[in-house]
Amino acid sequence: MAPHLLLLLRILFFLTGVSYTQSVSTVSHVSVKQGGSITIPCLYNQRYRNNVKYWCRGYYWLGCSSVVRTDHPKTSGKTSVSDDINQRVFTVTMTSLSPSDSDYYWCIVDRNSKADDGARLQISVTPGTPEIYVDQQELTGVVGGSVTVLCYYSSQGSTGGWCRMGGSCVAVGLSGALNGTCVKLVQEQRETTNGYVLMVTMRGLMMENTGWYWCEKGDLQMPVHITVNQPTTTQSTTANQNNEGTDEMQQEKDQRLERTFFYLLKAGSALLFLLCTIIAVVKFRENRHQDDTKDALTPESCFWRNLPTVCTKYFSPERKNNTLSVQNITKESLQ
Repeated sequence: MAPHLLLLLRILFFLTGVSYTQSVSTVSHVSVKQGGSITIPCLYNQRYRNNVKYWCRGYYWLGCSSVVRTDHPKTSGKTSVSDDINQRVFTVTMTSLSPSDSDYYWCIVDRNSKADDGARLQISVTPGTPEIYVDQQELTGVVGGSVTVLCYYSSQGSTGGWCRMGGSCVAVGLSGALNGTCVKLVQEQRETTNGYVLMVTMRGLMMENTGWYWCEKGDLQMPVHITVNQPTTTQSTTANQNNEGTDEMQQEKDQRLERTFFYLLKAGSALLFLLCTIIAVVKFRENRHQDDTKDALTPESCFWRNLPTVCTKYFSPERKNNTLSVQNITKESLQ
């Protein structure tokens, strides 16, 4: 392509502030506290793996100033750049930020004889609390485990969300999946600062979950990198020990339940025996009473039993007896 035509193409696309290939992507706006640092991920197309990438400052691409490059220099003052060709992401880290660093920047891929490809973002440095921030931008998890990210908002404002860079998003109050991993978002108010915190939990991590994500609130984002590793031997041993400890605790619990059941069974048997004994005694006394009633004497039957002396004594008008047990009469007659 003729040099003047290439220059014309660059001018047309640079002045609009966008690239016609749309093969580079990044966040659109981040807020950083004064004195802090920020790492910006720039995702690019597979075909750019071996191209030089650079970080440029300025609202328009045509007039932006190159700060750092992946070929030279990789570090300039407070800014450094690195390229991960496997993840297809080059990252730019800026440290000790001041309000003067607030500006528009570009993630750009140098395409040699063709018009460069890139994406623009805005960085705002504030002396107060940023609109959205995290405790740390780098988190690590293990396969099958979980990871939790806390994203802080200075105000509730727009509904927040959690996005995979170059992928889909999950909104606040919903549960969804990103690359096959369950994601749950819960937003709560922070009483100490009158702000809000978005709790993002990813469960059932897989190796392919390694990559860049971001919390978002309105047009603001905060990038977070999650690295998923295979469990180490120590972690596996610890997990086994925890499982063994859990098994031992369960066995001890089962043994306690068995002993408790045995003691309750013995106590129940004793109570049942006591109850049966009481019932037997009561029945015995009732039978005795019935027998005494059956054997009761009346004035008419007294002499029939050949007990004239006793009958005269116990059925005299003075005693006013109507009935009397034979056993009692016999007992008194023997005294």
